[in-house]
Amino acid sequence: MNTAMQPAVSKTRSFSTVFLIELWERFGFYGMQALIVYYMVQRLGFDDVHANLVWSAGAALIYVAPAIGGWVGDGILGTRRTMLTGAAILAIGYGLITLPTENPTFLYFSLGVIVVGNGLFKPNAGNLVRKIYEGDDSRIDSAFTIYYMAVNVGSVVSMSLTPKIKDWVNAAYQNQFGWHAAFGVCCAGLVIGLINFAFMRATLAHIGSDPDQRPLDVKRLAIVLAVGALCVIAAALILQHQAIARAFVWTAGAALVCIFGYLIARSEHGERAGLLAAFILTIQTIFFFIFYQQMPTSLALFALRNTDWNQTLFGVHLFTWAPGQYQALNPAWIMLLSPILAWIYTAAGKRGKDLSIAAKFALGFAMVAAGYFVYGLAGNFTTEPGKASSWVLIWGYGLYSLGELLVSGLGLAMIARYVPARMGGFMMGAYYVGVGISQYLGGIVANYAAVPQNVTDPVQSLPIYTHLFTNLGWAGVVCTAIAIAMVWPMKRLSAVHSGATLPPAVQGVPTIAAEE
Repeated sequence: MNTAMQPAVSKTRSFSTVFLIELWERFGFYGMQALIVYYMVQRLGFDDVHANLVWSAGAALIYVAPAIGGWVGDGILGTRRTMLTGAAILAIGYGLITLPTENPTFLYFSLGVIVVGNGLFKPNAGNLVRKIYEGDDSRIDSAFTIYYMAVNVGSVVSMSLTPKIKDWVNAAYQNQFGWHAAFGVCCAGLVIGLINFAFMRATLAHIGSDPDQRPLDVKRLAIVLAVGALCVIAAALILQHQAIARAFVWTAGAALVCIFGYLIARSEHGERAGLLAAFILTIQTIFFFIFYQQMPTSLALFALRNTDWNQTLFGVHLFTWAPGQYQALNPAWIMLLSPILAWIYTAAGKRGKDLSIAAKFALGFAMVAAGYFVYGLAGNFTTEPGKASSWVLIWGYGLYSLGELLVSGLGLAMIARYVPARMGGFMMGAYYVGVGISQYLGGIVANYAAVPQNVTDPVQSLPIYTHLFTNLGWAGVVCTAIAIAMVWPMKRLSAVHSGATLPPAVQGVPTIAAEE
């Protein structure tokens, strides 16, 4: 083999190892997400309000936990070992949900295990990708683009598969084991990922943080696992007691504002402009994820109760959906639209007409608003009383997913662009804290379409959902207007930030970065 090619081949093999375990981890997570609210409503007997808030609190914790897991990976266990520990804990969490019990407390503890596992896995898997291509700027953007595809490949497959498995097993065993068989598939995905990692682990032997290069400190591992067990108990209490969940979310919100305020106050002039720009865009991202959280809550329940699952085209029946499968439309649209949007960005950049991040955020919110207006019009496209055509969800998800690419897809790029490198890891954690807050707020919003348990007629429940979706459409219009209003201030902040970070000899020269 040509020795000049060896580093590239080594990086590719190392990346493949992380890519595959990320794919299987996302397979497990999204397969569980597709069913978890249905499970609470249909199997455990929760009302809509309780189910929405439990999952939204769980999602908030799942997003907040990586802020701590990244620190554990960097300085305590090592990035590679922490990712592997997190994957194993996630497998245990999905395995616990698989057990055939209907005790709500058991569910809370299972979700607590998933929170801890995700907190250890998520930041360190991404950090390994960064370390693999460290110093290779020409390939790191491409690597992260492909890595993002792992999320969508895993989620499309699992969201399409687990709802069908639940139905097949329930039909075979008189509604006894379907839910747990589906969750068992999520567990199996993580087990496959771990087995695959065991065979490919040599490709990552040279990648990781300093603790990875030293023999495993068993005492440190024991401490991390003990603290993780305490976090599982804390998470279960938060999920079980909504008053504690609300207090946690508001405390996290206050902490986020204080963190930004402290860093902005202590930063240099050029850094201050970049941090203020990052703060503005982070707040906009928080609002976006309130819309996003409707996917596993109000939109999922709308698909269950008020959607015709028969997919037709020009009057010809094509196939029949399971309600949970509709959530797979989001990653499917992401996979379809990502290369198109990337091509548009590249073409516009070559002509010097690429939109700024702030302008892309504004366009993204406009797409989200359009998507929710489509959902709001569901009552005008019914195939039978109270049942909307599947095309409503297909096109609504398409518009919403385009908005997601323009807002959420650029969120981490925004941190990389505006935040000083010495604050990057810390601010990445703060960004995920903000996303976690919005997950819980999204559950509160979803409860405006909570259908009383005594209402089973789809004709009665349809207007409850369409009213919420229409209001969310108007909320998206307001967010779009605010984002448009912030485009000019953001240009000024970006110009100050770019000028301060350029070498003195070229600070007065206009650049594309300064224009953004």
